[in-house]
Amino acid sequence: MTRFRLPAGGALALGLLWAAPLATPLAAQQGNFSRSVAAGPTEVFVGEPENTYAPGTVYVYAPAGAGKWRRAAELTASDAANYDRFGSAVALDGATLAVGAVAADSGRGAVYLFQRDAKGAWKQTAKLTVPGLAKDAGLGSALALQGHLLVAGSQGSDSAVGAVYVFRKSGAAWQPAGKALAGDAGAKDGFGDALALVGGRLFVGAARQDSMTGAVYVFRDSSGTWAQEAKLRARGLEKRGRFGTAIVASGAKEVLVGAPGLAGNAGAVIVLRPDSSGGNWMERGRLLPFDGGPALFGMALAVDGRTVWVGAPAAGRFEGRVYQITRDTAGVGVAATKLAPKADVNSRLGFGGSLALAGGRGVVGQIADAFGEGSAILLSKGKTGGWTMDQRVEGEDRGLAAVTGGKVDCTDGRAKIFECRDMDMLSFLPVKAIGGRRGIELNDMWGWTDPATGREYAIIGRVDGTSFVDISDPLHPRYLGDLPKTAKANPAIWRDIKVYKDHAFIVSDGAGEHGMQVIDLKKVAAAKGAPVTFTEDAHYDKIHSAHNIVIDTVTGFAFAVGSSSGGETCGGGLHMIDIRDPLHPKFAGCFADPATGRAGTGYIHDAQCVVYHGPDAKFQGREICFNAAETALSIADVTDKAKPVALSHVPYPNVGYAHQGWLTEDQHYFYMNDELDELEGKTDGTRTLIWDVSQLADPVLVGAYVSKDKSSDHNLYIVGNTMYESNYLGGLRVIDITDRKNPQEVGFFDTVPVGPNEPGFGGSWSNYPFFKSGTVVMTSGKEGIFMLKKRQQPMTP
Repeated sequence: MTRFRLPAGGALALGLLWAAPLATPLAAQQGNFSRSVAAGPTEVFVGEPENTYAPGTVYVYAPAGAGKWRRAAELTASDAANYDRFGSAVALDGATLAVGAVAADSGRGAVYLFQRDAKGAWKQTAKLTVPGLAKDAGLGSALALQGHLLVAGSQGSDSAVGAVYVFRKSGAAWQPAGKALAGDAGAKDGFGDALALVGGRLFVGAARQDSMTGAVYVFRDSSGTWAQEAKLRARGLEKRGRFGTAIVASGAKEVLVGAPGLAGNAGAVIVLRPDSSGGNWMERGRLLPFDGGPALFGMALAVDGRTVWVGAPAAGRFEGRVYQITRDTAGVGVAATKLAPKADVNSRLGFGGSLALAGGRGVVGQIADAFGEGSAILLSKGKTGGWTMDQRVEGEDRGLAAVTGGKVDCTDGRAKIFECRDMDMLSFLPVKAIGGRRGIELNDMWGWTDPATGREYAIIGRVDGTSFVDISDPLHPRYLGDLPKTAKANPAIWRDIKVYKDHAFIVSDGAGEHGMQVIDLKKVAAAKGAPVTFTEDAHYDKIHSAHNIVIDTVTGFAFAVGSSSGGETCGGGLHMIDIRDPLHPKFAGCFADPATGRAGTGYIHDAQCVVYHGPDAKFQGREICFNAAETALSIADVTDKAKPVALSHVPYPNVGYAHQGWLTEDQHYFYMNDELDELEGKTDGTRTLIWDVSQLADPVLVGAYVSKDKSSDHNLYIVGNTMYESNYLGGLRVIDITDRKNPQEVGFFDTVPVGPNEPGFGGSWSNYPFFKSGTVVMTSGKEGIFMLKKRQQPMTP
């Protein structure tokens, strides 16, 4: 699994900007670049706030003639820090630019003001904060700027209610001028996530209120106090309709509000106008996607004269569209068309996730492009009134730098920027150094030793393919090349590799019609010079997507688990493949115990299959699979592929998700991780389950190792009396299991040098500790691959 980020988008119209977190199906894809956008008559601004290893940035683009744009500037805060989330929101009014940074000042947040000087350069002139804000208050999550008035949303921590803070310019300085609070808003309502200043009133969205039904609050300045005047709810609102996601003014007496979740995520835009008294704002109509289907219509809004631009980033199967609806003077739609992205890039773009238009310049955010990192399309308006999509722009790859050429000792708890204990870093290669493009993350991995030369190789799964790295000299690892995903497959965060007879066998989950790739590793080892784009040597198409591939190297059988999307899925259980002739794999049978898995189909998430030599005499020499099956440990005898037998199925207390496990070398114990128990609060620390499997028909849970660390655990492997656990944000944990029921941590290496080691996803996905050299290779999703070595001297307590 992987870490998910809550998305946000922005739009500017008539000098007003909103920037709002969006709880949508795009949440797992919403990236970084184009999270917030603004436009003026001479420039366009694109925020990139989610830089983990660099400060947030706002890119400034200026026209360069004939449909071309140039990057005119990159703005950061004067006190910039990594992951300050500078650019969470942007708002422009004339020569003043406001930028929110919700993670600045320990998460209290801040708003930075920039002014364009006489030479056209943007200079920071102020940093606005609110004294007394709690950590994680997140000031600057949304902004609206109009003349001498600036309003900034404060998203609040999990237990705090959001607020909107008002600043007023007096002379050359901006001063606090009160705040707006909802009378009935609660924590996590999203109050303040969308803002608009209209005719002396402040409109505040709370799209997550009441099970994401949403609401819009109206405030009016009365002698310096912002008093709530109304709470607006559209008629017939549904749960998850998310009314208030986007707000924009269309003149002084009309407000448009996005509700992208209405009608099963088709979405709608609600038109609000005041009554004759001017004080009661009411629904006066709706704009709807004229072709139906899930579109998230209303995620972003902008206005160009009488034409309303509506972002629908889920339209066209998340390719995205921008609807342009032209209305007459009475507000009635008289023409409608759609703006579609160019088709020569990744189709899951999220085009229309953010919008900004002003003075004949514009920008459309593609919030899911570049595998979630985002991109933007810059636009210009011609003399005849038509808009042209000029140029695609994206941010920089701001990952970590490679570390090669010499061992970095773990000294005083650190190896460079990485926390550690008794694990030295031999080298590190970032994702971009092993074939990963911008936005690509790593996942699973395996290793191979060339029997002819003894050279060692790491085989690394990526979202879009597989990388091969020669680590024979672990101080100077060499990237050899890439095997792309199969042509019919989708990019996917899950990829798994195992090795048999000098061939790698590769599957991918959630990837559509991927199948199993087979590649001869000897041709990989022979690669010279520049990195090579390899081709598969065989392809097995009896499966489509599969979560994992398990191989018993003694018998020559492979077991695809978690199969889906087509082919023979075997209920998601063991799809057995004869690979004794690696280039001619053959279907051998299914094992699916209906007692396993959450859906009653026999689903298995991961497994270890071995020729059994453990203490249970009845099964000596049989082929046995030990299965992590979502809710339980299951054990099966698969010796006879035509008649596999379920031996046992044992659930356990406080199950989250039985994920993966590994046998001790004497096959007496099976250590298994649960991927979700930490995240669901079912354990106080990272929990590893200890099974006594000396009786295969009656395995017994004899204990659990619970770490002081709280990270979610992922893949683990055992060499002798040492267990190597990849524990996501906690990194690699090295555990002595000499006393089988009382493991002790004896070393670690944390691959994510920022943030707490808390439950969740990201960081260390997997490791391979089986090389004869003692080199341990580990993947870390956004970071890259680490070559590590355990200290040989006595461990510190």
